[in-house]
Formats: sequence, structure tokens, C-alpha cells
Amino acid sequence: MDTIAPWRKAGRIAAASLAYGAALIKQGVLLLEVTEQVEAKIAALGGMPAFPVQISCNQIAAHYCAVSSDQTLLTDQLVSLDVGVHVDGCIGDTAVTVDLSGNYDNLVQASRTALDHAIQGFREQKSLGEIGRIVQDTIQGFGFAPVRNLSGHGLLPFQVHTAPTIPNYDNGDPTIIKDMVFAVEPFASTGSGIIHEAGEATIFSLDKKKPVRSPMSRKILQEMESYQGLPFCTRWLEKKFPKGYVALALKEMRNLEMLTAYPPLPDVGKGMVSQAEHTLFIDESGKVEVLTAI
Repeated sequence: MDTIAPWRKAGRIAAASLAYGAALIKQGVLLLEVTEQVEAKIAALGGMPAFPVQISCNQIAAHYCAVSSDQTLLTDQLVSLDVGVHVDGCIGDTAVTVDLSGNYDNLVQASRTALDHAIQGFREQKSLGEIGRIVQDTIQGFGFAPVRNLSGHGLLPFQVHTAPTIPNYDNGDPTIIKDMVFAVEPFASTGSGIIHEAGEATIFSLDKKKPVRSPMSRKILQEMESYQGLPFCTRWLEKKFPKGYVALALKEMRNLEMLTAYPPLPDVGKGMVSQAEHTLFIDESGKVEVLTAI
């Protein structure tokens, strides 16, 4: 790791923005308002979104991102807030779950405790398979299922998901991490512990640049390129371009296989899902620093 300073700054901004957003999650508030206020806080603190703010509720584990016309009202949902910040491409990724119903305290505690135990496992220089076992045993100890097909991940400049996979179950991986920034994110479910893609994607990333036909699509493509490979959402594009043109451009680019789409990810068994996440740095000696700690 050449310099950890921008990673630390991104982590601090992500942590502050997450705390700010969690305090906004209350009954009677629009999900869209919380989303945009958190994104504004990221900018005010000197960061840029590493991905659009995501607020996933109840059975949806991840990847729900508000659209421009979103009228979702927070009432009694189980609400997971996922925030990513970058500073010169260096990323802080963190998440928390807020239970507005009062019925899922143990489920929220399961993912939080699993995260704490996983971090302690990294301090003890355990392998990735052993970390997965810690997460699995902790969540199962609360009576819930770890989400097995979601995982933590490495972080590189302008890359949110890279190797290695940080598993939420014992996958037997003997790797011991050193000299790396990565995210750990246990998910706990009252259901199957398996998620699938469902619903319309509102989050995308630009993977390949190809010629597009219309002048407006070319302008929209230029805007997508400004995100430097990081994920973006339709809502961001619609702040700068007419909604109909955005829809046509996305359709054209998806047909050309230029984009990766990220649909919402609900639990297959319709279980309620909680999430907790921190970004960590482990140096060459094995010392652990939680970059997104408050």
C-alpha cells in the first residue's frame, strides 16, 4: 500500500455520512429524501460517492436505490443503509441496519456482532475460511442464517468489488490477508440465507465504451465516463438529462452490452435481512485498522 492517507479520509467521510444517514431514518420520512441528504453530506465533507447511496428494506439485502420519483415512505421497515465514499478513487464502504418496527433487534444484533467478531478474527490473523466460520457461527448462534452468496470484498482505486472474497460462511479459503484494504459485511437473514436478483435495476456501471447512435446518448455516455468505472444510478443521470432520453440511452447501451446492471437482491425465502459493514486496512505486519469506525 503506497499511501493509506486517502483511504483513511474516505473511511472517515463514509463513517460520518453513515451516522448522519442513520439518524435520518425515522418513521414518516421519504426514503428518497434520506438518500439525497446522505449524498449531499458526502459532498459537503469533501468526498464523492463510490456508488449511489442504497437503502434496502425488509427482505431486500442490497442494491435498492431510489429513483427520482420514489415515494417509498419509511414506516415500520427493517432498513439497511449502505454508503460508499471515494477520495481520489480510494474507497470507504460501510453499512448499518435500523429497525423501525421494533421487532428485529436480535437480527440487527446478529449482523453487528458477526462483524465485530470477524474484525477480531482478522486481528488474530485468521484465514478467510476461518473468518467465514466466525460469521456463520455467530449469526447461527442468534438463530438466523448468514447470507452465503453475498460477501465482503477487496477494494482498489476506483474498484468497489475486487478479490479476495470475504465469506460469510466457512469456504475453506486458507488465505491470510495482509497489506490490503477490504470490506467485511455480514448479512443475517430470517429466511433461506440465499439472495437472488429481482426487480428493475436502477444502478449500473459502464464496462465497455462502444459507439452509440443518438447525440443525446453520446452526451449521456460522456457523463457515465465521468464516474470512472464506479457505479451510478438513473437518478443521477436524470438530474442532468430528460428522463425519456436517459431510458433510451440505457436501453441502447444495455443492448450493446456496455453496462452491468445491479438489480435489487431479496432473500429467496422472503426472510428479513440485516447488514453491517466496515472497511479495514491490514498492514504488512498484520495490524488491523478499521477505516470506517466512528
